[in-house]
Amino acid sequence: MKSDDKEFLADLFRAAIEAADAQTALRANLPSKPRGRTVVIGAGKGVAQLAAAFEKLWLGPLEGVVVTRYGYAVACERIRVLEAAHPVPDAAGLEATDALFQAVHDLTEDDLVVALICGGGSALLPSPPGALTLQDEAQLNQALLASGAPISVMNAIRKQVSGIKGGRLAAACYPAKVVTLVVSDVPGDDPAQVASGPTVPDMTDRPHARGLVKTWGISLPARVAAWLQGDEGLAPLPGDPVFTRNEVRVIASANLSLEAAAARAASRGIPAVILSDSIEGEARDVARVHAAITREVAGRGRPFSRPTVILSGGETTVTIEGGGKGGRNTEFLLSLALAAEGAGFAAIAADTDGIDGSEDNAGAFADGQSMERLRKLGWDPAVLLADNDAWTAFHHLDDLFVPGPTGTNVNDFRAILIR
Repeated sequence: MKSDDKEFLADLFRAAIEAADAQTALRANLPSKPRGRTVVIGAGKGVAQLAAAFEKLWLGPLEGVVVTRYGYAVACERIRVLEAAHPVPDAAGLEATDALFQAVHDLTEDDLVVALICGGGSALLPSPPGALTLQDEAQLNQALLASGAPISVMNAIRKQVSGIKGGRLAAACYPAKVVTLVVSDVPGDDPAQVASGPTVPDMTDRPHARGLVKTWGISLPARVAAWLQGDEGLAPLPGDPVFTRNEVRVIASANLSLEAAAARAASRGIPAVILSDSIEGEARDVARVHAAITREVAGRGRPFSRPTVILSGGETTVTIEGGGKGGRNTEFLLSLALAAEGAGFAAIAADTDGIDGSEDNAGAFADGQSMERLRKLGWDPAVLLADNDAWTAFHHLDDLFVPGPTGTNVNDFRAILIR
């Protein structure tokens, strides 16, 4: 793949990340100072950067604790930064959950709780309810991740198998006021969906969750399935008086980041179009639709004139059927490169948090000749795709995109350049 195409696409990714910069996003959304204490809590893959930025911007005393993924911590002076496992929860996550509850224990109506919430918080805050265990919650996460269900479905089920999600953490803060500042990584930017809404209640109930399990054919662990059949530990609903004084603000999102990338492309002489910031579905199927549009533009100059950059965001899913390595962005890109093989395009697909799947890459690059190059190296791209092994494909092409942790998370970023 041409180095200037890689540089151009990587620059668009950087523009998207800059638009979600923690300090910029927080500065315009600081709450009013309370008469009492200010306690900061939070969770997510980019929460340590949010906490550090909040410390710099907040003029006054504060305290608190946040939890992020292993390797994502940054130094804070007054806010404790804990680390735990993602995407499958571990014992450190249990300790972090307890630390958050301890931080908001025994507050008064004069106190303020600032909740910094971003993507990844669901796994980082395990809190198995009733007689369930951490192993039960880990098995639930594994079943959900393997199911191919969209993030909204996974979160609706997680909320019913938790002692912290679905607004339960905010309820524990009462009578203090809770201001939740959200960096959205979910399609549609519903704050109750980000990190399964530990401080944001919604109308999801137990029967609805059971219906989703059936609709999506999710194979739940037996103990979790039994828990969902009961009515113990139900989440508080939005109309509960404990939430009356609370505020929720989405301070960064995929939409804002895509608009920033479009502006960066225009500044470099390439007009951009945004398909959507909330695309969901199986990654390989979404890629085929993008490939059809790419072929139409490259071959016929419609529905967009050349040159152009096609941008999209959202969160696709992968139904795991093989034993390979990769994530939803590399799987999207491998499917795109197969379906649009030979067309004149260059593309990037990457997770804005800097990690796609279980490896250290955010995503990868591809163009119309990637699959031919891969075959010459002795690999069959169709076999790799069937085995969910997109990482191997782009590793051998030397086209993995590895920016490192970005400090934010506003969902997937996709850009297709057609010169």
